[in-house]
Amino acid sequence: MKLIVGLGNPGAKYARNRHNIGYMALDRIATDHHFPAWNSKHQGVISEGRFGSDRVVLLKPETFMNNSGQSVQAAMRFYKLEPEDVIVFHDEIDLAPGKVKCKTGGGHAGHNGLRSIHAHIGPEYDRVRLGVGHPGHKDAVPGYVLRDFPKADEGWLDDLLRGIGDGAPHLAAGDKGKFMNAVALRMNPPRSGTGAKSKAPKEPPARIEPEPDTRSPLQRLMERFR
Repeated sequence: MKLIVGLGNPGAKYARNRHNIGYMALDRIATDHHFPAWNSKHQGVISEGRFGSDRVVLLKPETFMNNSGQSVQAAMRFYKLEPEDVIVFHDEIDLAPGKVKCKTGGGHAGHNGLRSIHAHIGPEYDRVRLGVGHPGHKDAVPGYVLRDFPKADEGWLDDLLRGIGDGAPHLAAGDKGKFMNAVALRMNPPRSGTGAKSKAPKEPPARIEPEPDTRSPLQRLMERFR
């Protein structure tokens, strides 16, 4: 069983913030895989479902970002899970917009949601880092992540979320490679052709058969001395 957590802040005014991309990821997974309606539980909202035979619980903490660990810890205790059973989706300013990386363990890099989870369950859980870009100066980061994605980002954001929905069963099964491939196929779909004209295979040259020699032996001999 896996507990998949999406980080964000509750409330309509935060719904499209960069900081809420973790919530967005879980909403896409729930929709694409027909999970039941969200229910309030464990200081957040949850939806329980399956990917095939794998049981999964989706959790969106509603403690606000800085206290996300309280909700994660409560859910883990209820389902009797260990940190290695937890996967967290979160925004990552150190990655370019649309870039995705998976990581197990390590530091929280100043992310307040991860800082809280570290404090409550330790660092040994899986994270999916969802790139939202950097404003260019550290003092601008709080305002940047608490602003909505601009309209110019809607295209790649939709592709990214669809890729996450496609790859979620692989992620829950522990296959990060297949998960990343599913995301890549949405972000950079293979082209139907390279644009170059295809060359038809060349026909082998026609074989020219020699004409039969109808001369008499005497005529052939005389030709040699001409």
